[in-house]
Amino acid sequence: IKVERTDDDGFDIRLTDDWVPNVRVSKRYVELAKDKSYDPKTREFLQNKFRSAHWLIDAIEQRRNTLIRVTRAIINHQRAFLDRGPEHIQPLKMEDIAKLVGVHVTTVSRAVDDKWVETPRGVFPLKRFFGGGTKNNQTGEDVAWETIKQKLLEIIGAEDKSKPLSDEEIVERFKAAGLNVARRTVTKYREALKIPSSRQRKDWAQQT
Repeated sequence: IKVERTDDDGFDIRLTDDWVPNVRVSKRYVELAKDKSYDPKTREFLQNKFRSAHWLIDAIEQRRNTLIRVTRAIINHQRAFLDRGPEHIQPLKMEDIAKLVGVHVTTVSRAVDDKWVETPRGVFPLKRFFGGGTKNNQTGEDVAWETIKQKLLEIIGAEDKSKPLSDEEIVERFKAAGLNVARRTVTKYREALKIPSSRQRKDWAQQT
């Protein structure tokens, strides 16, 4: 899917499937089904096959429309992400999008599976926009776990490398910002981001 900003500061969403051939019923068989010189059983056989073919064509089109509707709902929810960057991504569950679009949650799951979206912020898997979060005790705002990761990078990036922060100290920094994040969560995200432990981050050259 491709998402492009429009002149009125909105977003245009389209599928990049121009290279996919259209599925259609052969005209030859359409003509055969209309030919009254064929016996009733043959015509009935063709008509049944036509019904199956049209069902398939309709199913393909419905799937395309569902993907566009799901993507539009995601983009509308994650507008701050596109406007201001990854640190502003919002918590989002597939159940929320399912309710907005009016489909079952499994339909949303299938729609976004193995789908990628090109946005002004880069190319991402559609599943990237889903995730839980926590609440900021100071502002009452919902904060996505992805934002917590970005905050973790900022905290460690600004630390004194001669005295790197331990995971417990990082937890306290989060608390000071109104965010209750468990130490095990800090450790898990730090390791996922391939950030070494405080001892490994220490710059021994700065020691006197």
